[in-house]
Amino acid sequence: MAGFKEIVTKAVIGKAKKTNTMHFSFTPDETVSTILGCWVINHNFSGVNQNGKVGVNGSFDVNVWYAYDNDTKTKVNTKRFGYNELLSVPLKDEATLTNNSEIIVRGLKQPTVTNVGTEDGNIALDIEKELGVEIVGDTKIKVPVEDDFDDYEEIIDEGEIDSIDEVKEDYLSE
Repeated sequence: MAGFKEIVTKAVIGKAKKTNTMHFSFTPDETVSTILGCWVINHNFSGVNQNGKVGVNGSFDVNVWYAYDNDTKTKVNTKRFGYNELLSVPLKDEATLTNNSEIIVRGLKQPTVTNVGTEDGNIALDIEKELGVEIVGDTKIKVPVEDDFDDYEEIIDEGEIDSIDEVKEDYLSE
């Protein structure tokens, strides 16, 4: 007779990714003549449950290399920028995001400067990044089981084999 058992286990109950472009600006100490280069380093982030949505808090450093004083001097200016995003991650099979759920955030595409320039004495930056979010939580699975199923092999000791009586060959004629 077959029945079902429910097993409670951890599984990915929600998974999503989001790409976005952020705009930042800052004012350098000098009047910029030319932007020579720009790159992003030290990207750090973490995800938390915020009332059933995933809040991602992160930061990164932006290095801008520029020329000033009529392109006669150069400087690298480093600024740290932070961000907060609230993501609605769709959950599978009527699952719910709880405080016991594990939130895993991955950088699928590291922050990259897509546009940099000067605006009214400020350095303006467009930075694009892509984050992937997985939510791991408790879920149940049903598996079929057979109640009377015995998958153990019987072990017969060699001593028991030697003690078997002699077989009568004419047992059918009796």
